[in-house]
Amino acid sequence: MNETDVITVRGLYKAYRTRVVVDRLDLDVRAGEIVGLVGANGAGKTTTVECIQGLRRPDGGTLRVLGYDPATQAALLRPHLGSQLQDSALPDRIRVAEAVDLFATRRARDGDELLDRFGLAERRKSAFSSLSGGERQRLFLVLALLNRPRLVILDELTQGLDPAARRNVWAAVRQLHTAGTTVLLVTHETDEAEALCDRIVVMRAGRVLDAGTPAELVNRHACRATVRFTPVEPSSVLPQLLGRLEGVWAVEREGEQITVHGDRRMIAYVGAVLVQCGQVPSDLGAQVPNLGDALLSLLSGSPVTPVDSYRRTGNELVGGPR
Repeated sequence: MNETDVITVRGLYKAYRTRVVVDRLDLDVRAGEIVGLVGANGAGKTTTVECIQGLRRPDGGTLRVLGYDPATQAALLRPHLGSQLQDSALPDRIRVAEAVDLFATRRARDGDELLDRFGLAERRKSAFSSLSGGERQRLFLVLALLNRPRLVILDELTQGLDPAARRNVWAAVRQLHTAGTTVLLVTHETDEAEALCDRIVVMRAGRVLDAGTPAELVNRHACRATVRFTPVEPSSVLPQLLGRLEGVWAVEREGEQITVHGDRRMIAYVGAVLVQCGQVPSDLGAQVPNLGDALLSLLSGSPVTPVDSYRRTGNELVGGPR
């Protein structure tokens, strides 16, 4: 285990009878990182984080979390963990303030301050059974952060939250990051992963397909960008100029409209050429790939790359989609 690693997983294997849920998975999370686990339902994300917390015993592999083996040292690990799980629950009659008092240890934060931050101050005396789904999610996040954990595990933390509540939760996660807390985040929300995560681990069928920063995943799996415009003045030279630019794969012309395909770098180059040529079209538009495009490509098993789409011969672009 590297000294900077908070989580080290090697060859994690978990099966239920004949169904393999996690299949020889490797995972590293370094101190102070926010790492996202993403993938479709059934990818093995929740089972993985349950094994990491010692809530589920793996059938194979080794795990070290904050220096402990969660399978045999869960009691020693638990005080250093904060978690909000997908299927968390509390007794129906327990009140919000009572839950905070029950979970608080001597090193706990100010529970009232946390309740206020997540919009639950007015629900302090309310029973758990009376809370809405979004309010329950926020309460579980309060409990996860209450005791100043070194590692926080969040499973679908903004599920059921309205946009304002989501922003508050994201701000709280960023504050944890600033304070040096390590966060493992399970999410289906690509905008959430892109906004919060230093690295993203993409899972399918219990295995890791790829991992990297959001930008790295976009560059590897959704690198095609498109710029489309109508020249201010007709020009037969302009398409040739654009075709020679760095990062351009193809230039198409349909009627008066020009469409340029390439990687994200070419957007800046196209803009620069248009300004130099005195062509600043009013309908200029760009489609830029994002993390959602990358994950869709990766999880569907059909990544789009320049090699697959276009090929360049000298300065001349030939072909097109194959």
